[in-house]
Amino acid sequence: MKYQSQSVSKPYFIAAIGLFFGQIIFGLIMGLQYIIGDFLFPEIPFNIARMVHTNLLIVWLLFGFMGAGYYLIPEESERELHSPKLAIALFWIFLIAGALTIVGYLSLPYARLAELTGNNLLSTMGREFLEQPLITKVGIVIVALGFLYNLSMTILGGRKTSISLVMMIGLWGLAIFFLFSFYNPTNIVLDKYFWWWVVHLWVEGVWELIMGAMLAFVLIKVTGVDREVIEKWLYLIVAFTLITGLIGTGHHYFWIGAPEYWQTLGSVFSAMEPIPFFMMTIFAFNMVNRRRREHPNRVATLWAMGTGVMAFLGAGVWGFLHTLSPVNYYTHGTQVTAAHGHMAFYGAYAMVVMTMISYTMPLMRGREANSNLSQVVEMWSFWLMTIAMVFITLFLTGAGILQIWLQRVSETPMSFMATQDQLMIFYWLRLASGLMFLAGLLLYIASFFINGEPATVESRNPVGARGAAA
Repeated sequence: MKYQSQSVSKPYFIAAIGLFFGQIIFGLIMGLQYIIGDFLFPEIPFNIARMVHTNLLIVWLLFGFMGAGYYLIPEESERELHSPKLAIALFWIFLIAGALTIVGYLSLPYARLAELTGNNLLSTMGREFLEQPLITKVGIVIVALGFLYNLSMTILGGRKTSISLVMMIGLWGLAIFFLFSFYNPTNIVLDKYFWWWVVHLWVEGVWELIMGAMLAFVLIKVTGVDREVIEKWLYLIVAFTLITGLIGTGHHYFWIGAPEYWQTLGSVFSAMEPIPFFMMTIFAFNMVNRRRREHPNRVATLWAMGTGVMAFLGAGVWGFLHTLSPVNYYTHGTQVTAAHGHMAFYGAYAMVVMTMISYTMPLMRGREANSNLSQVVEMWSFWLMTIAMVFITLFLTGAGILQIWLQRVSETPMSFMATQDQLMIFYWLRLASGLMFLAGLLLYIASFFINGEPATVESRNPVGARGAAA
């Protein structure tokens, strides 16, 4: 750690992992509710469990992005953070607001929560992923503006780099597109049309810029490859991300009542969306193969390479599988969509945040890397979580294909609930994979508390950087 103020990242990363743990717990609750319909009912109905699961996903990733920004920007700018005190104050505001929101979901009927939090003044609640009460949304905007002010002032007073520029464009885009969550027209077509300006343009637009900047930052540190080489790759990835991601929003407009031309535009540009993810995979492996140094933090290199591969598979391959409108006609709203969503979020965003945490947390604790034993445990966590997510994706894909056949293609289509009964084997297997994922996450958390011999360059592990590539 080069600058003292970078240490403000630590509470953000700790909160991110804590909320990630909560997200997985609620995911397992939902997995059981698919099988045992009245599990924890009426205390935690399925719709509430799902809302908490998805909201925790969003919030913990935002904590991760903010922690990454507070670490990355000072180092790239070669100066201390503009205001560490503001960063800590915003952390507590965001954490408390998020915790109170989750408590509200779990303890009050949703309609009552809306009534108590001013939804009658400006109706913003009731939409998937944007269920947060009005006061929480306002709090998110305040936190985001304070965060962006802090980082922007840091950059303005220091060195400007391509990595910090791409990171800031992504973060500013994140904040700007979130403003559409306050626009809730009564026309259902307009509602869904602009709803995707938040959801899609986050995860398939500006978040990809944040991901690319974080990945480039870590790869520079662990490989020693010239910054100019990595920045050229970054510019190329950003260009393809913006070209394909912005117009690719059209693949969400197929069936909502939007003009027919979105059938073509959405299909063509969505089919191109795997390109930047494939480029990220090539980028990560190429940089590691060209590395000029053997970094003792081998597990951070493993996470970085895994991010490229899993992002390409989840967001790229599984996204492409059902993005063409003739195919999407049958697949939309099925478990195929869930399969794509799970692997895409894990591969692209969960893994890049864990890459950043694995690289920076040892530095913020006064060492270049965790001990050899700690890294071995973390590598086990990497493989457990990653393999579990592959299984979850495959089982959900199998469930989705059978669902499409029984419910949408068959000459004697079954009802939704009758179809669900036929998918139970896949749901049991998905639940088992979820427990495997939880075991991996617990190992990841435990690895930061394991001491041992300091990691050295000479003590290479075969499942480390180059072994992982093989």
